[in-house]
Amino acid sequence: MHKSTSPQRKSFRLTAAFGAFGATLAMAGALFVGVSPAQAAEFATQPDTQIAVFMVPLTLLVLVLLFEVARFAWRGTLPAHAPARAPRPTDWARSPEDNRAA
Repeated sequence: MHKSTSPQRKSFRLTAAFGAFGATLAMAGALFVGVSPAQAAEFATQPDTQIAVFMVPLTLLVLVLLFEVARFAWRGTLPAHAPARAPRPTDWARSPEDNRAA
């Protein structure tokens, strides 16, 4: 049985509004705690911070990818296996001797 998604377009406005609100709260929190640009620059030069800045988004990306694969598989909407197609010979795949004979 074919399952299709809804034809309605999903709105991104609510997600964007929450993201902007969260970023604003994070900046305001940093200002109230007393983090100055000089302190932030000094903190960013530490190797542990540089590794965390690289690894945290990468780890989140991999986890989201695994979640999406599992969600897709659990839905049972995997396509049926198609029969293997025989490779089509091309001119550039032939040897030079075959090209002379043709």
